[in-house]
Amino acid sequence: MQPESSSGQSTPETLDNMGNSSNSVPPVKRRRLSTSWNQPGKKPIDHSQTTTEQDEDADMPDAAMNGTNSISAMQPPQWQETIEKAVQSIVSIRASQVAAFDTEPAESSEASGFVVDAERGIILTNRHVACAGPFVGEAIFHDHEEVDVFPIYRDPVHDFGFLKFDPKKVKYMKVKQIALKPEGAKVGIDIRVVGNDAGEKLSILAGSISRLDRNCPDYGDLTYNDFNTFYLQAASSTSGGSSGSPVINIDGDAVGLQAGGHTKAATDYFLPLDRVKRALEYIRKGLDVPRGDIQAHFMYRPFDEVLRLGLQTSTEAKIRKLFPEEIGMLVAETIIPKGPAAEHMEEGDVLLTINGEYITKFGPFESVLDSNVDQEVAIGIERGGEYKEFTVRVGNLHAITPDRFVEIGGAKLNSLSYQLARAYCVPCQGVYVCEPHGMFRLDGPDQGWLIQSVDDKETPNLDAFVEVMKSIPDRERVPVVYHSIADFHTTLVAVVQVERHWAPFRMAVRNDKTGLWDYTDFGKPIPPKPIEPTTAKFITMNESLGPAKELIRCLVKISYYMPCRLDGFPKSRKFGAGLIVDKEKGLIVVSRSVVPTLLGDLTITFADSVIIPGKVEYLHPTHNFAIVRYDPKHIGDTNVLEAPFSDNVLGQGHKVTLVAYNHNQRPICLTTAVTDVTCITIPHNASPRFRGINMDSITLDTPLAQQCSSGLLADAEGKVQGLWLSYLGERNMNGHDSEYHLGLDIRSIVPCLRPLQQGVKPKLRSLNIELMPVQIAQAVSMGLSNEWISKVEKSNNTKHQLFLVRRMEAGSASAQVLKELDLVLAINDETITRMSQLDVQYNLEVLKMTILRHKKELVLDVPTSEIDEDGGATKRVVFWAGSALHEPHKAVLQQSKSVPSKIYVSARAKGSPAYQYGLVPTTWITHVNSKPTSDLDAFLEAVGQVQDNTYVRIRTVSFDNVPIVVSVKTNNHYFPTSDLRRDDASECGWARHEIS
Repeated sequence: MQPESSSGQSTPETLDNMGNSSNSVPPVKRRRLSTSWNQPGKKPIDHSQTTTEQDEDADMPDAAMNGTNSISAMQPPQWQETIEKAVQSIVSIRASQVAAFDTEPAESSEASGFVVDAERGIILTNRHVACAGPFVGEAIFHDHEEVDVFPIYRDPVHDFGFLKFDPKKVKYMKVKQIALKPEGAKVGIDIRVVGNDAGEKLSILAGSISRLDRNCPDYGDLTYNDFNTFYLQAASSTSGGSSGSPVINIDGDAVGLQAGGHTKAATDYFLPLDRVKRALEYIRKGLDVPRGDIQAHFMYRPFDEVLRLGLQTSTEAKIRKLFPEEIGMLVAETIIPKGPAAEHMEEGDVLLTINGEYITKFGPFESVLDSNVDQEVAIGIERGGEYKEFTVRVGNLHAITPDRFVEIGGAKLNSLSYQLARAYCVPCQGVYVCEPHGMFRLDGPDQGWLIQSVDDKETPNLDAFVEVMKSIPDRERVPVVYHSIADFHTTLVAVVQVERHWAPFRMAVRNDKTGLWDYTDFGKPIPPKPIEPTTAKFITMNESLGPAKELIRCLVKISYYMPCRLDGFPKSRKFGAGLIVDKEKGLIVVSRSVVPTLLGDLTITFADSVIIPGKVEYLHPTHNFAIVRYDPKHIGDTNVLEAPFSDNVLGQGHKVTLVAYNHNQRPICLTTAVTDVTCITIPHNASPRFRGINMDSITLDTPLAQQCSSGLLADAEGKVQGLWLSYLGERNMNGHDSEYHLGLDIRSIVPCLRPLQQGVKPKLRSLNIELMPVQIAQAVSMGLSNEWISKVEKSNNTKHQLFLVRRMEAGSASAQVLKELDLVLAINDETITRMSQLDVQYNLEVLKMTILRHKKELVLDVPTSEIDEDGGATKRVVFWAGSALHEPHKAVLQQSKSVPSKIYVSARAKGSPAYQYGLVPTTWITHVNSKPTSDLDAFLEAVGQVQDNTYVRIRTVSFDNVPIVVSVKTNNHYFPTSDLRRDDASECGWARHEIS
């Protein structure tokens, strides 16, 4: 859906002679997008920055009402009784589409609806509220009673649907219904739009119907749009949340259904109720609603336009005589290829008759088609002044409306819908990627892909797609041929790796009896094929590059896919280059901006041709590198080269050769100079995530270096002096993640590399502090003595600097002794002027530190803390109510003063209960239903006692240390609880335990 407010263009809307918008400012649907409804006070800041939320509140022309006394006081006397009765039938709807489907993404929203059958518990609302996909929602009545609702009907084309509730659950008020009176819509009558407007529980907006024959509003591409019906138009000013509101007349009858409005004018669009009333009658009888169509989209055009299309003047005269009030006719706008009408009709055809009856309005047109599903009708048209008549078989509209989707590797695919086929004038067939993810997150935009074949097997429909995917082993690399729905001229191909070990491969089918989508699991995948050793040869670089030309054989390409975003990392897939540091053990060092977590699939490409899996061995807790491993026997006799380390230390002005891959993944090799070697502080992000700290970074005198994310720095002898790495920084104002490209001395990896070469995991110790450089002039103002100035000058003749304690990890042992803004003078009697001197912390339990605090020198015994064998990386994740919970990772500890608990909300899925009820990332969970939960085990025990589909009180503490209580309604059908743990015995290195 489009958001309810839009910047649009500053020019006013211009209308053609049929009253249709002709500029580029689109109308919007009046659903209010939301992420939280039950938080007290102000809404907490979402540090995750994972969503863009707009404030859609607006000044309303009429005051919002919350009681009958206010209604009586504000409304004209003739409307008082009408409104007082109507509000007993009107509900606010809080809903989530829990999974992307067709044209609609997963999201949560607020809207309105009204009871049309109190005895059976049927609510009318918009189709875009009832959702095309899986739906979870509640209706809140005027007295603030809440009941569960689920969809029982969504019209395939028109913007209406019915929700069902249990009338017995409404205990404290008598539920009334509003009668549908489509014939009551007349130009000039006074109306009231009563519903949930701009987030208010109840708002009443006045207006007058100005048109009955407006063409459908267009909400834009790749979204739901109504067609083949008229819309009512009125001067009103509804806002987000008013979707589904009744448009009532003075008698209290509904004459229209609020659907959309314009962003730049006080104009609203209402759906007429003739098809709605008909559908309700079928539903009341327990029958399916027949809907017919010939896959042709018509528009209502005035006579002057129709005449320009070739309508004979005699035909015009006949139509005007038959229908004296008529001003136009129906004209074919889009004929769907391969549809029932495709053989006979063309765009621009003017509709005259169906089964011998002259038709100029959408009402009679649809009535005939709906009454003749799977039967033939005779259609008469004029094309360029020539009369033609032919017979067309009316199709079943429900048959070409998707009601199921396939989920594989987190991606979701459904059959191409009539909605999109009409929008792009393509055949209503094919497999559409409605939620790109994992292996089906293809190149280019995130939406609009149609899959033609997988592994060279055609996939014309969803069933064929399922059979093809069943036959492919897990982790197999296969070609996927696809094209954009907006560009049939360009066929694309991508080679993807099948990912069936992280998420289930299953089919979801809509069940209108229960309101749920029933899952059918397709079972376990075919095991991966054994890896056959393959030999390849690296490219040969030009002789003029000297010894450095051989170093291209040290570099490999690395791809890392993360099925779940952890530790605040913003991407699910990263690419870069790694450096082979031990070819016998198969060890490679790579940037942590490429391999940020332990959870994921790692693939390594040698010589641009041999692709094998790898395993993450170690993530350095503060320096920006990870060490990964591959099995050397898988690459045969490939001529890899182990990086030879240089003993020469890089300094300012030194000549160095950069060997790297640029942004196009092409190798470059050039000689340049080191501009500086200095401590650089990478800015931290509001959502804490790994960033390199406590490092001396190398910068180069060439702009090409900033185009290269991964590589190495070598001396004249062809020996490696440093790594060239990409560093993830802060998220900028445009919503993009900043990356910095810097060098790191190769000696920094040695303390981690040596244990791995010996077959054991590194067990390092750390002070768990972040330092920043301080110039001597600043240090003097802080009380630095002349004696220490001399020591600094003797210790480092290139950089006269000391280091200040900028941050300390919350709860660390060193934080009990050190304080922020302490100036570090020496460690174990060695003056500290270089970051590399801090490496002494790796092997000692206690460090003797000389610091300057409040202009006083202190000598302190500072304890270090042991870092686990995985570098302190996250090794356990609990998924609950659509949120990902784990212990606070190091980036959180570095940016926090305190840790309220060991349960950190790292991420949440759109459309989930966590998203809907405001359990935001970057918060800690401390209590469940008033029961303290200090860690994940205590949390699982507490939520295990909660009955499904009930509210649970979650007490949280925000990153700013503000306590907040939210109520989250569980939904185990779509969002079961599971516990995912690191497990080396498992094929993918992680084992999942389903709890509910």
